[in-house]
Amino acid sequence: MKDYFGIRKGQMTILVTNLVILSVFLVVFINRANYEFLAYIGVTLFFIILIAFTNKKVYYPNFLLWSLTLWSFTHMCGGGIFLGGVKLYDRMILELVGEPYLIFKYDQLVHIIGFGASTLAMYTILRPNLRQGHGWWSLSIVVVMAGLGVGALNEIVEFITSLLIEDTGVGGYMNTSLDLVADLIGAILAAFLIFSRESKGKDSYQ
Repeated sequence: MKDYFGIRKGQMTILVTNLVILSVFLVVFINRANYEFLAYIGVTLFFIILIAFTNKKVYYPNFLLWSLTLWSFTHMCGGGIFLGGVKLYDRMILELVGEPYLIFKYDQLVHIIGFGASTLAMYTILRPNLRQGHGWWSLSIVVVMAGLGVGALNEIVEFITSLLIEDTGVGGYMNTSLDLVADLIGAILAAFLIFSRESKGKDSYQ
């Protein structure tokens, strides 16, 4: 299938889906004067543009792009949807552990999805530079730590956001720690997915 403007087969649908999601939530967050999530929309647009400009060089698989789209959607829903007067990000999905840990929250689910997707992205970027012949465990450590590094960067961004914007709902030390644990779970799950497919000879999640 011939590429048009650097967009490969199936990617126009992904792009339009992202733009629709961001447009809907842009209206929601403007109406609520939610500057925190307006900033997140700006960050998401930046990465969409970055992916578009590097698409031919990196050759992002559609599976990865859909994973990142799911992350964006669940993140926007977390900040934009209220159930019973409670923001979705603050709601429990299943109470496995109570106070002070509050597991399993919607927030933690989004972190598992998001930094699983980030791990897939880091592998896609790093893959051409990974020397062949390394064992499964050594490659897994590299990929998981790369994905977890993105999670750590996210926490730094959230910290800076909390300094600049009041009432962000980012949470304290316990929330940050649980977020990082959820990031690690997502990264490990992504590593298993990567290498299960690699062992079967499948090409980059197409």
